[in-house]
Amino acid sequence: MKLPRAATCLLFAFLVSCGKSTVQSPVVGEAFVGPTSLNIRQELSPKAAVTATVKHGDKLEILEYKRRFVRVRTPQGVEGWADTHQLLVPRQMADLRRMADNAAKATSQGSASAYEPLNMHTEANRASPSFWQIPEGSKVEVIGHTLTPRTQAAQVSSPVAPPKPVRPSRRRGKEKAQSKTPPPPPPPAPKPPENWLELSVPKEEALEPEKADAKEAAPVPMDDWSLVRTKDGKAGWVLTRMLVMAIPDDVAQYAEGHRITSFFPLGHVQDGDVTKENWLWTTITQGLQPYEFDSFRVFIWSHKHHRYETAYIERRVVGHFPVSVNSTGASPSFSVIVEGNDDRFYRKTYSFEGYRIRMVNRELYEVKREADAIKSGAAATPATQPVPKNQSWFSKMKDKVKGLADRFR
Repeated sequence: MKLPRAATCLLFAFLVSCGKSTVQSPVVGEAFVGPTSLNIRQELSPKAAVTATVKHGDKLEILEYKRRFVRVRTPQGVEGWADTHQLLVPRQMADLRRMADNAAKATSQGSASAYEPLNMHTEANRASPSFWQIPEGSKVEVIGHTLTPRTQAAQVSSPVAPPKPVRPSRRRGKEKAQSKTPPPPPPPAPKPPENWLELSVPKEEALEPEKADAKEAAPVPMDDWSLVRTKDGKAGWVLTRMLVMAIPDDVAQYAEGHRITSFFPLGHVQDGDVTKENWLWTTITQGLQPYEFDSFRVFIWSHKHHRYETAYIERRVVGHFPVSVNSTGASPSFSVIVEGNDDRFYRKTYSFEGYRIRMVNRELYEVKREADAIKSGAAATPATQPVPKNQSWFSKMKDKVKGLADRFR
C-alpha cells in the first residue's frame, strides 16, 4: 500500500526533526538565587509569564546579559529572565555559608521575637538581598550587633559583566594638508577686575557665623542591625527595632523604658511550688550607638517578698558583645566587656554566690566585634598581657568603692 505524497513528506519531516539534537545556548557565567523565592519570567517584562520559580541558594546558569537583567537556565533546564539585583555571585554565596557556619559556634546573647514578618539580609544594609523571612512571633537567637548608615549601598555587582562593545578600528585618512596661510594670532587675555581680591573670598567665609553653622551638612541617619541565628542554622542581618527580647514579663517590667539588648539565666530557685530563674541582663538607654549596652543588672528572686529584686547593677558603662555566662561549678559566673577610663577594653568576670555578686578577675581584652568576627571567620581573643590578679590593697579598695558607687548610683 502506497502512502500519499503529502503523508510521505510529513513523515519525512518528522523523522528529520527527531534526529536533530537540541542546541543549547552557551553558558557565560553562574549565579545563585538571593531571595527566598524568585520568579523566572519568559520575557523582559514584570507582566510576562512565569516559566519557573526558584528558591534561595539554587544555582543558575547565565546565558545572556541585557542591561541589569540576565537570561538564566534553572537546574531543571527551564530558561527565562531575572533581575541581577536578586542574584548572588559565587563569592557572596560562599561568604553567606561561611557566616552561617561561624554563627553556629557564636555565643547567643538571648532569644528575641519578631514583631511582624521580618526579612533577613545578607549584609547590614537595606539594599542587600533578603534571602529569608522570619514569621511573625518566631524566635531567633541574637549573636551580634552593628551600626551602619541608612544609605543605599552600591548595588551588588552583576553575576555577568556586560560585554564590552568592540569598537571597529577606524582607518585614519590622510591628514589634510595644512593651509599655507597661518591662523591669526589669538586676542590678548582680558585684564582682571580691580576688585579681584574681594571676589576671591569664598561665599562661605563671607556668610555670618550663624548662617555658616546652619549650612553645615545634616547628619547621616543610621540603622541598628542585629545578627541573628534561626533554629535551622540560618544566619543573617535584621533591623534591631523589629525585635523584642523574649525575657519573662515579670523581669522585663523593670526596664524603665530602656531597651534590653541581652539576657541570661543564672540558675533557678524554688519558692514553694513555683520555680523562678535568677537573671542577668544588659540594657541601653538610647539606640543608634556603636556599643551594645550602657548598663548591666542581676535580678534575684526574693523568697521574702515573692518578687524580683536587684542584687547588683552597674550604670554608665560602655559595653560590648559578647557577654558570657559560665554555669559550671559550685556557683555561676559571668563576664562583660567594658571600656575603661584609659580608652582600653577590659573583660570583667563576676561570681554569683547566693545573693552576693563580686568581681573576681579583670583583664585586658582585644576587642574584635562578634559580628565582624563571625563574618571574617576569626574569633575574639583576649589580649596577651592580662592585668595581674594580685593587685595591691589600695587598688582592691578603689575597685570595691567604685563598684559600690556604681551599684547605688
